[in-house]
Amino acid sequence: IMVLPRDGLKDGKGNPLRYDEIAYIGEQDYYLPKNEDGTYKTYATAGEDYSDSLEAMRWLIPTHSVFNGAVGALTGDKALRSKVGNTVLMIHNQANRDTRPHLIGGHGQLLLGRQGSFNDAPATNYETWADPGALVRGRR
Repeated sequence: IMVLPRDGLKDGKGNPLRYDEIAYIGEQDYYLPKNEDGTYKTYATAGEDYSDSLEAMRWLIPTHSVFNGAVGALTGDKALRSKVGNTVLMIHNQANRDTRPHLIGGHGQLLLGRQGSFNDAPATNYETWADPGALVRGRR
């Protein structure tokens, strides 16, 4: 869960951040139990997989990693697009692993919350940047 500041996002000089569109990008990891031959296990009822699923998650090595919940969710006809000149607020998350968002045909003018707080000075003008896993953005 990310909670944005009550008084809105600010640029590096404390001015309100304005944007035309918002895009949410979530990276999810799935840990599916496998049989000894490498095929995925099936179960007759929900919950029957509990102990196998816990074991599959033990080492945090996902069987699947996807964006926005499905393979191909942000490609082809579903790719994120914006009009030239628009400012897009991109909210990106990945809870378990480091990630490196890369913009094609643009750059991140202001990267907010990279050190864990929206009060930190933003990084500027990146095309690719690294986010550590489980970076908490926002404050209580």
